[in-house]
Amino acid sequence: MRQLLRGIHRFQNNAFLARRELFADLAKGQRPQAVFVTCCDSRIDPTLITQTEPGDLFVIRNIGNIVPAYHPAITGDSVAAALEYAVGVLGIRDLIICGHSHCGAVRALLDPAQADKLPSVRDWLGHAEATKRIMRENYSHLSGEALLNVAVQENVLVQLEHLRSHPALVAAIARGELNLHGWVYKIETGDIFAYDAAGEQFLPIGETAVAERVVAERAVTADAI
Repeated sequence: MRQLLRGIHRFQNNAFLARRELFADLAKGQRPQAVFVTCCDSRIDPTLITQTEPGDLFVIRNIGNIVPAYHPAITGDSVAAALEYAVGVLGIRDLIICGHSHCGAVRALLDPAQADKLPSVRDWLGHAEATKRIMRENYSHLSGEALLNVAVQENVLVQLEHLRSHPALVAAIARGELNLHGWVYKIETGDIFAYDAAGEQFLPIGETAVAERVVAERAVTADAI
């Protein structure tokens, strides 16, 4: 706690004062650039790895960066509520599912015994049952870290499919008002890999079609100035 209290003191006397105008503007409302769904893992800091400011990201965190598939009989789903608000009220146009290396939740998916004494965790991981089945039926030739790395990627893809089951998101996607992105963050190197649908693989984020489009848009803007 001492470290946290010292951090609050530094924030109030340094970081906050340096961004006083930003926080005054944020008090009037939020206009996030993207929804960032990621894991609770303490090693993942969305604003640090994206180098964004307060107010730039609408962050949704849970164990395993999971998005439960939509079901009309299920109520009280905080992830669904957050997504509905982000898209329906805030009008956010980009939604990112970000997994990460060395994910304990994905390890527990591969080895359910790890969650035997954690009934709530076990139940929550049931929302990623499709990931477990994909790994069991398609990747039996892998083991160890290679198996885990592939499972992290497959889990991101499964959660992207779950997003497409939510009516509010499907409508926004159909209107061309919402783009979905799958990322994997490698803790030990700082690399970000993004899913490239054209090549059906995860690539360093600078090599994806989305990155090329952003660069092209910047070039057009620069030429117009």
